[in-house]
Formats: sequence, structure tokens, C-alpha cells
Amino acid sequence: MAGAVFCEEMFVAFKIVFVYVTLGTLAGIIGIPYSLVVGNIRLLYRVVVRGIVPLGLRAGGIRVEVSGLDHIPAGVSCIFLSNHVSNLDPPVLLPVLPGQCSVLLKKGLMRIPFLGTAMRLGKFVPVERGQRREAAQASIAAAEAALRSGLHVLFFAEGTRSEDGRLLAFKSGPFYMAMETGAPIVPIAISGTEKMMRKHSAKVTPGVAKVQVLRAIDPAGYATRDELMRASRAAMIAALPEEMRPV
Repeated sequence: MAGAVFCEEMFVAFKIVFVYVTLGTLAGIIGIPYSLVVGNIRLLYRVVVRGIVPLGLRAGGIRVEVSGLDHIPAGVSCIFLSNHVSNLDPPVLLPVLPGQCSVLLKKGLMRIPFLGTAMRLGKFVPVERGQRREAAQASIAAAEAALRSGLHVLFFAEGTRSEDGRLLAFKSGPFYMAMETGAPIVPIAISGTEKMMRKHSAKVTPGVAKVQVLRAIDPAGYATRDELMRASRAAMIAALPEEMRPV
């Protein structure tokens, strides 16, 4: 019985990967040269993020329920700040967020053929775990440049996935950037993905991912970066299920 469940969960993961590799490669072959010619990646972003990414989730039996989109300020570049519990979080979040987002992600992902090129064109920001202070500052500077260019920026507040789904300590980078730019922080609480694809596992279980977009927080209302961080963290904790709140 356990073996059958394992095979089923691996097959679900295979279906998601198959959609992303097959359609993503095709989109890259056509879309990357086109993006270079026209000088922007907007069309490729829409095709991949609004089309291929949700299609892969549906192939894996993953439904996404979203609430609070009306909390996102219109016509303003925002810093989206989410908890992080699964590798499914980025494909769940990006299609539901308006406009075009830059994302801070593992540096190694930039080396994937086609995908890495597309992410560089989209001003995604590579981050190396355990990186030196200077490298971390460079990553924040690149994210700030993307924000000032009119993009939104998606941060995973903890900088890594939680092992048990409970909220971890926050990194300071997004709050520094918010204080520097004045961009509103929009906290996001994601749940359900921690049960569908756990850390250190390639298995995927179909289910429902819940995305709660919370009220935007204006950094101008806070005297210090730490105060802004505490307010953002408190909002996220209040929105998460009890079993995902920090002990």
C-alpha cells in the first residue's frame, strides 16, 4: 500500500515537471529570442507565469484558493512578502499576483538552460545561501533596481523553507529595501503546500493551496526597520493556521 502511494505521488510530480519542461522549453525557444528583439520579457512572462505555470499545477491536481487581492495597492510597485514552506510556493504565488514580479531565488536555478536566461531577462535576483555581506547587499540592490523599474518584488521572508511548516525568523533585506524606497509591503500567508510537497522530498500530493493577501503596510508609518519587520510578522502570524505559527 505504501509503495502504491509513493508511486502515485511521484507520478503527480512527474506530470508537473513534464508540463514545465515540455512547454517551458518550447516557450523559451520561441520567447527568449523574441524578448531580446523587442527589448522586454512581458509577453514571455505572461505565457509562462499566467499560462504554463497554472497548467502544471492543474496537471498535478493542485487547486489554488486566493483571498485579499483587493488589498494590493493599484499602480504601485510593491514588496510581496510570503512565508515559505514548499517548492510549490513560487508556482502557486506568481500566477495570482498582478503585474510582473521579480523574485529572489537560489543562484543555481539561473544555470538551468532556457529557464535561467528567461529569469535573467525578467530581472530575477540570484541569492547564494550563506553569502557574504557584500553579496547579500548586492542582491538587495538588484532587487531594489527591479522595484524602481516598475516591477513588483516577491520575497520569501524567512529566506528558506520551513521544515515543519511553522514560521521561521525573518531576514532583514526586504524591510531595509522598503524603508529605502518607500514601497508598501504586502504580507502573504500561504498554507496547504507544506502538506503537498515537503522540504527534502520530490513527492507531490494533490490538494488545495490557500493564499491570503493581507493589508498593505506603509513603511512610512514606522520609525525603524525592526518595527516594520515586527508589524509584518505579526500580520502574517495572525493569518496563518495555528499549526503553522511559531512556537
